[in-house]
Parts: sequence; structure tokens; C-alpha cells
Amino acid sequence: MSLHTWLLFVSLAGAVIVAPGPSALLCVTHAARHGVRPALATIVGGMTASMTLMGLSALGLGAVIAASDTLFHIIKWAGAAYLLYLGIATWRSQSNGAADEPAVQTAATANPNPAVQDPPQAGRSMWCSWRPLYRKGLIVGIGNPKDLLFFSALFPQFMDANLPIAGQLGVLALTWLVLDGTIMLGYVLCGATLLARLQQGSAGRWFQRVTGGAFIAAGGVLAASHR
Repeated sequence: MSLHTWLLFVSLAGAVIVAPGPSALLCVTHAARHGVRPALATIVGGMTASMTLMGLSALGLGAVIAASDTLFHIIKWAGAAYLLYLGIATWRSQSNGAADEPAVQTAATANPNPAVQDPPQAGRSMWCSWRPLYRKGLIVGIGNPKDLLFFSALFPQFMDANLPIAGQLGVLALTWLVLDGTIMLGYVLCGATLLARLQQGSAGRWFQRVTGGAFIAAGGVLAASHR
């Protein structure tokens, strides 16, 4: 792959990823409610979703969905329903996040002296507290059939049929994942800057209502979208 082709892909992929969407909103929300480190699990969940969709695209499932209205709408409605669920849950939850994933907070406060905690147990506690955030990042990332169609349509435009396909696909996939992780980390850091303010007065409650409404709106947009 030539440097010129790769730079074109970087510019296009970066523009697509940086555009605010459900995954970016989820990263900001989790960072604002739980802090930077737990929100990293959300980023990893989204990156796992991207890897899954890229793999399915390489296997030809994107073409199958493009040809099947039924399958496209099943995935679309499932993703929209989950976004609506997230919106309602976020709107109704407490501003400190206790009603959403209490394990994220309790795991950090269960042992007042972490220095004497058994290392394997500490690892399990951390995974149990971060797992809900990872799961939400994964489901939100994988719940949009347009992403699968996007990968199916985008990657071939930057690949040369006369060169090894696997190597080119690997470069494009790795580039996408690096961009995705870096840009989502930027959203997480933006969300973390809100954390201190959300602990004061009604700011946290309004933040929950705004983000909840945004998730509901995103679900409505996905449900009303076409190919």
C-alpha cells in the first residue's frame, strides 16, 4: 500500500470516527460518571465491536445484509432498541451513577487498604467492575448495521487487487483501531473534565437528562434511517 493511499484512508477514517455518535457519547458519559480508567473499558468494547464488524465484512456478511432487507432491519431495530434503553436508564439514574453500574463504585471502595489485597482477587474485582462498561461499548458499537455496510464499502476502495489482500486488510484494520482508540480516548478525557462539576448541585442531574435524551434521539435516528 502506498503512503498516499494510506494517508487518504487515515484522513477519511479519522473524519468518520471523530464525528460525534452513540459510541462517543457513551465514552463521555462513562468518563463523567466513573472516571477515566473505568471508561477505558468502554473504548475497548467499541474497538472489539469494530474488529468484529471488520471480520464479518471480510467474510462477506456486509454484502448479505446489503441484499437482505429483513436482516438489515433486524439489526437496525435491535440497535435502536438498545440505544433507547440506554437513554431511559441514563435519564432515570442518579447523577453519581449509583443506579447504573454500582459495581464500578463499590469495587473501588470495598477494600480500604488495597495494598494488602490478594492480587488475583483484585484483578477479578476490577474486571467485574469494568465489565458492564465494556459490554455497553461493545453492544453500542456493534448494533448499527450501517457500520458493517460501511466497512464493506470503504475498505475495497483502498485495496489493490494486484497486491496481497491479507496484508492490506491488516494495515487498514490496524489503522482504524488506532484511530478509533485514540479519538475515543479524547472523548473520555473530555468527559473526565466534567466529573468535578457534576458532583455539585443539580449539574449531574441535568447531565443525565441531556445524555439520556441524546441516546434516545440517537435510537430514533437509527430506527428511522435507511440504507
